[in-house]
Amino acid sequence: MIKQGNQTCISEFILLGFSRERGTNMVLFAVVLCMYLITLAGNTLIIMATCIDPRLSTPMYFFLCNLSILDIGYTTSVVPQSLVHIVTNLKSIPFNRCIAQLYIALFLGSIEYFLLAFMAYDRYVAICHPLHYKIIMSRRVYLQMITASWLFGLTNAVVHTTFTMRLRFCNNNTINHFCCELLAVMNLACSDRFVNDIGLMVSGVLVLFIPCSLIVLSYVYIIRAILRIRSAEGRHRAFSTCTSHLTVVILCFGTTMIAYMTPKAEASSNRDKMLSFFYAVVTPMLNPLIYSLRNKEVKAALTKIIERKHVDLLR
Repeated sequence: MIKQGNQTCISEFILLGFSRERGTNMVLFAVVLCMYLITLAGNTLIIMATCIDPRLSTPMYFFLCNLSILDIGYTTSVVPQSLVHIVTNLKSIPFNRCIAQLYIALFLGSIEYFLLAFMAYDRYVAICHPLHYKIIMSRRVYLQMITASWLFGLTNAVVHTTFTMRLRFCNNNTINHFCCELLAVMNLACSDRFVNDIGLMVSGVLVLFIPCSLIVLSYVYIIRAILRIRSAEGRHRAFSTCTSHLTVVILCFGTTMIAYMTPKAEASSNRDKMLSFFYAVVTPMLNPLIYSLRNKEVKAALTKIIERKHVDLLR
């Protein structure tokens, strides 16, 4: 801690993590490490498949490739530091590193919500306007969508990080969390956080409500279009292209909305910790599994890559 006049400022935070029992921590370390390696392997394969296989050079798979990049970046900003804290007695994290971790999580997380909304719009165009799909979802259009997502994520992260750095942190530097999550850090502030709370509300509308509304609206039109298809096989084929995306949307938006939209009186630090673990570790691991298991084209591309690697190893 650093003293400035009569005020004591925090130079580092203490992350409590999940447990103080060594046996539990060893099991947790093994589980989290395995999940992290699966996340890296699965998302790397998705990126390789979309870059190598020409059949996957469409807006849908371009968005999927970006989603995998975001998942790798997001989980890497949290998990390695958490693994070190699990197996050592060094639970501290410097203030600047904590703020950097918070910024990266906000930056990449914000992009993902808009990306999922644009993926829903892509499915809407593909199902409701198939003859005009290539015109509506041209390369220029989907590149503009990606650029807008990244720029908004950057802006959102800069605003929240700046507001957080303006807060004063006095005597309490212990965070009941496994990472520097925005709400957990804000709760330690000893200065007025009214501006931060307003910013959080505005961000909730822009980052969560608007993309979620776009997704719901897209699927209302998609379901209406699917119900007009006469053959059961045609309806099944059309809906199967959306189930993977819907599953990811429910996982991503559901956990985040519960964590950030719950009234303070009902909030629980342990519950929020588990929710953060879910969308920081579990969801990035599940995303490539969901898309590869439900998508024949992705499975074919991944099989081709694995077979090619196997042949190269035998040579």
